[in-house]
Amino acid sequence: MTDFPEAPVYEHLARLGKALSAPVRLRLLDLLDQGGCTVEELAQRGGLPLKNTSAHLQQLRAAGLVSTRREGTRIHYSLHDRGVSRFLGRFQEFAEERMGDLRAEIEEHLGREEAVSAVTGTELEGLLRNREVVLVDLRSAEEYEEDHVPGAVSIPSRQLEERLDELPWDVTIVAYCQGPYCVVSPRAVRMLNATGRRARSLEGGYVRWKRRRDAD
Repeated sequence: MTDFPEAPVYEHLARLGKALSAPVRLRLLDLLDQGGCTVEELAQRGGLPLKNTSAHLQQLRAAGLVSTRREGTRIHYSLHDRGVSRFLGRFQEFAEERMGDLRAEIEEHLGREEAVSAVTGTELEGLLRNREVVLVDLRSAEEYEEDHVPGAVSIPSRQLEERLDELPWDVTIVAYCQGPYCVVSPRAVRMLNATGRRARSLEGGYVRWKRRRDAD
């Protein structure tokens, strides 16, 4: 039982902390940062059970982090506003700066070489301007159609091996997937490098590129 005068204020603040306390909900917020979609689409993109996805979205909505709109019989979810996206970016950057075990986990998860050598958003701009890179979007064709990094070609990760002949040998290939902790692009980079090509990941994937674009 809290007995200090400011307790009600801190209780409201704690609601936000509670909403962010589940790994699945943090993952859903990163997925929604790509753009709005239905519960079914979110579950498919995240590889999550449909029922659990819906329950977690309700908690995020109650905390004011996501909003909904109805289209016929379907409910579309999206981040409540761009402020949520900016907050998520700062939150992740702050956590990575302060928590050495988190940084180590990210390097273990993505692969140290890929995490260290990833192309930054600023570096990518220069490479594209000088035509020194081929940029590959590894997300689904539907996600690519919704939005993508300008200049990127769509090669969904499932098709990458069968479409290798479309990729050059004489320039660097930069590949990106959904978000900052997505393993798809690091795996693709390792496979491309094994063929003798020069490949690197885009740091933070599409989501961090979008956050940077929206902040400009």
